[in-house]
Amino acid sequence: MTEALIGSFISAMATVLGALPLLFVKSLSEKWKDVLIAFTAGIMVSASTFGLLPQALNESGLVTLTLGLLVGVVALDLLEKNIPHIDIEQKRRVSSFDAKSLLVMFALFIHNIPEGLSTGFSYASASSGLGPMVAIAIGAQNMPEGLVLAVFLIQSKVGKLKLMSIVTFTGLMEVVSAMIGYAAASYVEALIGYGLAFASGAMLFIVYKELIPETHGHGFERSATYSFIVGLLIMIYISHFFG
Repeated sequence: MTEALIGSFISAMATVLGALPLLFVKSLSEKWKDVLIAFTAGIMVSASTFGLLPQALNESGLVTLTLGLLVGVVALDLLEKNIPHIDIEQKRRVSSFDAKSLLVMFALFIHNIPEGLSTGFSYASASSGLGPMVAIAIGAQNMPEGLVLAVFLIQSKVGKLKLMSIVTFTGLMEVVSAMIGYAAASYVEALIGYGLAFASGAMLFIVYKELIPETHGHGFERSATYSFIVGLLIMIYISHFFG
């Protein structure tokens, strides 16, 4: 439980780390956004393919893996359809921290729940290295997420102290959901395989639906592609290190 708590907390605080540069600069070039997001996508694909799915297969078998993965994909699909997505380009004209801003905060808050569950399920598995690996992958995804959120808040004229408080609060939701996932999997062992496959499906959906399309459209596709490969390789090395 302690390792899961620490891992999920570090992963959640990566959201804050991603927002920190916006305390000093008000914008980031499209090229660097694409490179960072593609790097994150590579990390998540690697963690899903070489960590979560093989462990889910070992824990519970092919049927459980298939069902859990599909549930993860469908859950994220429904979430994306029903919860508004943070889109900086469409929100540049927001001039105050109003109801629209609160709606976006709620969207990110809800979005962090399956990510936290993924971390909790991973720490509950039989593989001692899987938890840290998934925490790193989720944390890497949280950094550009925190950056995007910070950009939005600055454009909404939110003060820097309030900005960091909001980003921290949304990130901490992952810690709560990770503890729920860990406790559920610890008491009902059969949930572990489903949970790992669910986490993999959720990650793959995020990568293909959100991250990769985000990196293709600004003219920096080649740089983003190399960044994706680097992220994938780095996570393979991390996976090997944690065993």
